[in-house]
Amino acid sequence: MKRIQYHQYGGPDLMRLEEFELASPGKGQVAVKIKFAAINPIDWKLRAGRMKIVTGRAFPRAMGIDISGTIISVGEGVTRFKIGDAVFGLARFKESGALGEAVVTKDSFLAKKPDTVSFEEAACLGTPGATAWNGLVDKAKLTAGEHVFINGCTGAVGEAAVQIAQILGAKVSGSCSAVATERARALGVQNVFDYRTTDLSTVRERFDVVYDTSATMTDAVGLGLLRQNGRFVDLNPTPGKFIRSLFNRRLKVVVCTPRSEILDRIARAAKDENLRLPIAEIVPLSEAIPLITALESGRKLAGKALVVME
Repeated sequence: MKRIQYHQYGGPDLMRLEEFELASPGKGQVAVKIKFAAINPIDWKLRAGRMKIVTGRAFPRAMGIDISGTIISVGEGVTRFKIGDAVFGLARFKESGALGEAVVTKDSFLAKKPDTVSFEEAACLGTPGATAWNGLVDKAKLTAGEHVFINGCTGAVGEAAVQIAQILGAKVSGSCSAVATERARALGVQNVFDYRTTDLSTVRERFDVVYDTSATMTDAVGLGLLRQNGRFVDLNPTPGKFIRSLFNRRLKVVVCTPRSEILDRIARAAKDENLRLPIAEIVPLSEAIPLITALESGRKLAGKALVVME
């Protein structure tokens, strides 16, 4: 089997498509034959060593988090899935491995793929969907009738957050680039601001929840947009922000934390056509490294980039 991996932390030139031996799934784990993997910024952040305190120093290390595919073996205690089930979700954060032909992950990091959702569409949902849910539901406790502002509302996490907020019955405003304004309105964002020309600190509207899915807002701006008892959700989990959040209950720092109940809810939303993310480009595994390198260097796509294994 092949996967993209690296033998030390660093830049994109370290990625290699290499042979590897798939481990047997342990307790609570499954092995998945991957059909599609989605590329996310977290992939190169992990490779660069930004989270080595979690990922450790054992090499080679695999790349990729979001997958769709079929179960090929199950470990001890797994009852949610059987061999042959079509699934989507996430590889384990520490081990990664989505950008390869197969991967071992936790059963709680997966959900069954609805028949009406393609493998391509399903591969897009894991990290963006779980991160959006973590911020809006787990952290902000968003409820029906509230007004949420999503900074970066046409990015992958942003689009997932817009759709999940609407599923929960919230009103949505947000910011994006000028070229994405129509996309934002089509998603149902009621008040759209161009982040390049609008100083968000001057926006007069106040919100119950502000979710900075692009991780570009300062605490002062985010907190300043809140109504009384509002919550600012920050997707840039620095140690300093975690410490500040202990003393300011309006500041919520979010880290993607998938759970089976979240992914099952995402699957239902996708089945009901209430949650979809656009796909911009699909390349085979043999051509994935140049695409990852280009995206890491700043290339912009109007949707998700996928890697197909067949």
